[in-house]
Amino acid sequence: MDTSVITVVGIGADGWDGLSEDAREALRAADVLFGNDRQLGLVPVEEPERVAWPSPLLPALPGLIERYADRRIAVLASGDPMFHGIGSTLAGMLGPDRLRVLPHPSSASLACARLGWPLDRVDVVSIVGRPAAALNAVIAPGRRILVLGAGREAPIIVAAVLSGRGFGPSRMTALGDLGSVEETTQHGVAEEWTEPAASPLTLTAVECVPGPDAAPLPRTAGLPDDAFEHDGQITRSEVRAVTLSRLAPLPGELLWDVGAGSGSIAIEWARAHPACEAIAIESNTKRAERIAANAVALGVPRVQVVEGEAPDALKGLAEPDAVFIGGGFTVPGLLERCWDALKPGGRLVANAVTLESEAKAAEYRRSHGGELIRVGIERAGPLGGFTAWRPALAVTLWTVRKDPE
Repeated sequence: MDTSVITVVGIGADGWDGLSEDAREALRAADVLFGNDRQLGLVPVEEPERVAWPSPLLPALPGLIERYADRRIAVLASGDPMFHGIGSTLAGMLGPDRLRVLPHPSSASLACARLGWPLDRVDVVSIVGRPAAALNAVIAPGRRILVLGAGREAPIIVAAVLSGRGFGPSRMTALGDLGSVEETTQHGVAEEWTEPAASPLTLTAVECVPGPDAAPLPRTAGLPDDAFEHDGQITRSEVRAVTLSRLAPLPGELLWDVGAGSGSIAIEWARAHPACEAIAIESNTKRAERIAANAVALGVPRVQVVEGEAPDALKGLAEPDAVFIGGGFTVPGLLERCWDALKPGGRLVANAVTLESEAKAAEYRRSHGGELIRVGIERAGPLGGFTAWRPALAVTLWTVRKDPE
C-alpha cells in the first residue's frame, strides 16, 4: 500500500465474512486502521494500530490524517463509503486521487432488495446528525422513502413526522442489521407505531399514505400563502413563483434572502433541490424565529437564519450565487453590498411596491442594466350579492445578472 493513498473499505453488518478478498488484504496490509468502535470490532486482524473516531469527528479529521501521514492508512465505513459515508468526506477534503475505495452494498441497496423496491424510484433521507424535519420535503402520496440513521428510536421519530404531516396511515418497515444473520424486520403504520427498533443499526422504510387531514405540497414554486406562518410580511404566492423563476435556483447554489419576512423565498429556493442552500436575513426577532419554524415545517431545516439589520448583517456571509431583496431596498448601501458580494454570473432580484423603491429600481437599472417587469394580481371576491375583482398592490421586479469575469 502506498502511504500517500488512503484505502476506504466498506463493511456491512456481516462483518469480516462479508468482505471480498481484496478488502481483507487491504486491511491486513494497513499500518493504522480508522473506524468507530463497532466497525473496528468486526475486523479480526491484529496487525494494524486501531484508532477509534473521536467525537465530533469532522473538526479532528484533518489532524488525524496528518498525524499518520507517513503510515499506510485504511478507513472502515458502513456499507458504501460514498453513499452518505466517510468516503465522500475524505474525497472532498483530500481529493479523489488520494483514495482507493472498496465499497460494500449500501443499506439502501439491501433494503430495496428485501422490499422489492426499485432503488432509483426511492427518496433516501439521512437523519444521521441531522434534523428529522428534512423528511417533510419528500412526504407525498404514494412516495417511497428510506430513512437512514437515528438508532433504535428511528421508527418512532419517523412516525411522528409522518403523523404530523397528516400521513399517519403510512406503512412503515424497520429493517435492522441488514446483511447479517441477525437481520430483523418490523412492520406497522405510522399513527400506531410506539416501539423502538430491535437494533440500533436500523433503516426505516416508508410507503406514504395520506390521511383525511393531509395537505400535500408540491415542489414547484408558488406554495399557497397559508403553507407559511406569517404576519402579512410575505411575498405572495403568484409573485413568489415569478420571483423564483427569475432567481433560477440550480443545484448547489446559495441564495441570500434579504429582508426575508416569513422566509418564503429562501424556503422555496431550498426546496427546489436538496443541494440548494439559503440564508435568510431578517431584523425582526419574531419573524426570524418564524422563518426557522417555517423551514422546519416545510422540510428544509438547513436554511440558515441571520438576525440583524442589512447591510451590516451581511458581513462575513458566504458569497451568494443569487440575491433576493424583498425588504429594505431603499436602505443606503444595501444594494451595493449585495452586488459586490454576488458571484460573477449571479442573479439579483429586487421587488418594489412603493414609488420610492420603484424609483430606486429604475435608477439601478440605468446603472447596472437588467430588466423591469410589473406583476399585478386580482382575485375575485364578494361585492354585495355579486362577485368582483379586487386588485392587490402591483409589484415591480428588477432582475439583473452580474457579468461573468
